[in-house]
Amino acid sequence: MKTSFKITLLLFIALFTFQSCEDNDDVAPPANIEVNDFIWKGLNLYYLWQADVPNLSDNRFANQADLNTFLHQYEKPEELFDALRVNESTDRFSWIVSDYLELEGSLQGTTKNDGVDFGLYYKSSTSNEIFGYVRYIINNSDASSKDIKRGDIFYGVNGTQLTDKNYQDLLINSENYTLNLANYNNGAITPNGKSVNLTKTVLNENPILINKVIESGGHKIGYLMYNGFYSTYDTQLNDAFATLKSEGVTDLVLDLRYNSGGSVLSSARLASMITGQFTDKVFAKQRWNDKINSYFESENPESLKNLFTNTVGTAPLNSLNLTKVYILTTTSTASASELVINGLKPYIDVVQIGDVTTGKNVGSITIYDSPTFGKENRNPSHRYAMQPIVFKTVNAADFGDYFNGLTPAKGNLLPEDINNLGVLGNSETKMIDNKETLISNDPLLDLAFAKITGRPTGITTKKKKSVPQIQFNYLGDSKSITNQNQMYIDKVPAGLLKSL
Repeated sequence: MKTSFKITLLLFIALFTFQSCEDNDDVAPPANIEVNDFIWKGLNLYYLWQADVPNLSDNRFANQADLNTFLHQYEKPEELFDALRVNESTDRFSWIVSDYLELEGSLQGTTKNDGVDFGLYYKSSTSNEIFGYVRYIINNSDASSKDIKRGDIFYGVNGTQLTDKNYQDLLINSENYTLNLANYNNGAITPNGKSVNLTKTVLNENPILINKVIESGGHKIGYLMYNGFYSTYDTQLNDAFATLKSEGVTDLVLDLRYNSGGSVLSSARLASMITGQFTDKVFAKQRWNDKINSYFESENPESLKNLFTNTVGTAPLNSLNLTKVYILTTTSTASASELVINGLKPYIDVVQIGDVTTGKNVGSITIYDSPTFGKENRNPSHRYAMQPIVFKTVNAADFGDYFNGLTPAKGNLLPEDINNLGVLGNSETKMIDNKETLISNDPLLDLAFAKITGRPTGITTKKKKSVPQIQFNYLGDSKSITNQNQMYIDKVPAGLLKSL
């Protein structure tokens, strides 16, 4: 990108950031509202729905003094941030933090964590009591050395029943606690007297939980369970695909059921590893608010495109050149995971298996209190930062309207049953009807095996008497309730354009 364009972009940022207060651009806000001032100016420039929030209008305040008067009404920065959002039903994903170090860590999979990845559900439609179930255990965590595993159910913490009012304090804000376990009996969650003591530590989660090749007949099926788009692990992801490629996989099952998203760059790289034949073609396009989008379309429209690539940094990408991929999803599959599905659809056959996804078709950036809202020259007096929604994504065919989620095709819709989760990555060959048959005790993976091998669905070994699946109302999961369901670009536009 030309130096002149970078200079012009910085001038553009300065112009729009302070245009509402142009009479007093040189007047700094009082120290007690400098965080509020940063919030308003950052949202006025970048927020996707800026035009729909009257108090963010470019001509809302005549000068800095008028803006100061408005900002003084909000004692806490969080209150101002929430007041400036369009509404919770439209904007479900913007958030603010008082310590950007924690935010930066979480975007790369570094959190205070005991290693139990869980889902939360209401016990009934008439109660605020909730229960959780273990989806998987993070490797090298405290939980990985304890007697707790996938499928275990818990109802309380430290002897207190979990509710939708107390779970944040008991589960999320506590660093040491006892998880009280329960049994599942025909829809009833019954305490069983067992418990496990857990301690949170600073944990780096490698998103590549399972990577293996399963052979059956003429098929070599790659199975990759990938739980977060953390760009610091992209080299390891590329190495995982090198293994799949070296073993000559003919089919790929990509398990994104617990992947709540992350980096757009990592999403494009993963899509490129699955394919490889679409380098430099459009993977996704970004649509920002009107004033930013019109500027980019005029000055540098290529900056609004995310392209398929053939490298990770300077290293060549290990691509499988597939024309079909099987992707496992749940209600927790969000943002960058959905971007992979949507971005691939114009190019190859995407077979989605599982449940309807979250429906997060919008992305964010981290906005700091600095002259350009980037990391450089941040205000040293505080660590507040925002992660507001600033763009919507569409694929190469201009489709991006999946606010209510991406839905599997008829015959592929299969919500997880907490009473029958199976073992992640499980596979075995059984003689069924005098024929060697590839099956899995994980129902979603088993359905993928059926689609790949062409066998009838539902074939398994002898099962216990069928118990009707009970649909509990979903509350959230360990990633979504800690704001890890993200789709983000790593830098504000100035920094993004500088890197192109």
